[in-house]
Amino acid sequence: MKAEFTLPKLPYAPNALEPVITEQTISYHYGKHHQAYVNNLNNLVKGTPFEDEDLETIIKKAEGPTFNNAAQVWNHTFYFFQFSPNGGGEPQGKLADAINKQWGSFEKFKEEFNQVATALFGSGWAWLVAHPDGKLEIVKESNAGNPMTKGLKPILTFDVWEHAYYLDYQNRRPDHVKELWKILDWKVISERY
Repeated sequence: MKAEFTLPKLPYAPNALEPVITEQTISYHYGKHHQAYVNNLNNLVKGTPFEDEDLETIIKKAEGPTFNNAAQVWNHTFYFFQFSPNGGGEPQGKLADAINKQWGSFEKFKEEFNQVATALFGSGWAWLVAHPDGKLEIVKESNAGNPMTKGLKPILTFDVWEHAYYLDYQNRRPDHVKELWKILDWKVISERY
């Protein structure tokens, strides 16, 4: 049997993203929610054809609770690893060029991304994705949705489940979304493109 899935160690201290994401939110969101998805997935794949598969394969093939937990493990890892206490600014290089080509400016891209993230009904994720031809698009996915299931390459994501922001921003999702730009690690994100 494949080694069990584990919660990856964050590349920063639990309080390093304050005040954008507080240590208390990291404790619950990463330490409890993300860990629960890992634990659930490990229990769900035991004795199934998925127990020897990697996360991306499970996401592309599974349904129901197995898909939900696999996607949430992947989504959250992708989300937490795009941040840095020294983040912010703007992308450079090929990603910056592609954003400017698609939206005209980084500011226009941010405006549209914020609108999509804020307007998503209920729980889910806002994503910047690349099509196979490299063209960028902003998409939203409900619940555990992941754009890989549609053949798209994830580049950037904002988690807009309430547990991602409620301790810090209560019901003010737009404030949470606006603040996340301050901690994005554009070096990591640009390498995804």
